[in-house]
Amino acid sequence: MALTAKQAFTELSRPGPEGVRRGDLALVGLPGSLYTPRAGRGRPALAFGHGWLQPAKRYTGLYRHLASWGFVVAAPTTHTGPLASPRLFAADLGTALDVCAGVRLGEGEVTVDRERLALGGHSIGGGCAVLTASQDERVRAVFTLAASETRPSALDAARHCAMPGLHLAAEEDLIAPPVGHSEAIAQNWAGPVQYRTVSGANHLGFTEGRHWSELLLHGKGAARTHVVARALITAFLLRVLTDERRYDALLDNDTKRAAIEYRRGPNQVRSHL
Repeated sequence: MALTAKQAFTELSRPGPEGVRRGDLALVGLPGSLYTPRAGRGRPALAFGHGWLQPAKRYTGLYRHLASWGFVVAAPTTHTGPLASPRLFAADLGTALDVCAGVRLGEGEVTVDRERLALGGHSIGGGCAVLTASQDERVRAVFTLAASETRPSALDAARHCAMPGLHLAAEEDLIAPPVGHSEAIAQNWAGPVQYRTVSGANHLGFTEGRHWSELLLHGKGAARTHVVARALITAFLLRVLTDERRYDALLDNDTKRAAIEYRRGPNQVRSHL
């Protein structure tokens, strides 16, 4: 039974029905964490890229939330310093997907469907997710949070991303202003795409806890921003990776704090060749 946008938002902003396990990517050669449902075969999976100077643990609530809704989440902890390499971090995101797709997880009780892989990221991690997606034919969906331009260019890479994309920008972002970053990525996207601005949010609003980088970067984590992002990301991934349509009203309409600024459907996409 389809839900209204308000009902879908309320349901998806809360933890899902699955128990959650935490694992260590370092056991298979890549520093980072892994969050999975407690059991299940053929699960969808995603790799998530942290923001510039941000420890991957600042997104633990998002990882756990997505795992509780049935997704395997791999979060590399590489390239957290000021001289992080977008090219190499993008490669690490691809490696994280390799781990998800090729290894039995959760003490052997969880497996991943290789046809249901996604990427996500915040800030530079969002830009790196776009870089990876443009080169990896396995990727079926991409979401970004306050994405920032990278070198090589995420804006250019977006022209080669034919999978569905969801891009959430922060209205009060002084580090990666939406117009030159998230919005530009969305405008260049080759596949179906939706771009929203989260009202009252700042660049670090998608992070959790406190960190010394707040002395250098504008903003801090905000629970209200987390709630909006989690609901929309979960609805997006459920639709694209599992064909769950109960929550379509949330994706197809404005929400109180995340109006749709731009979208392009599957019948309006441009060639990515």
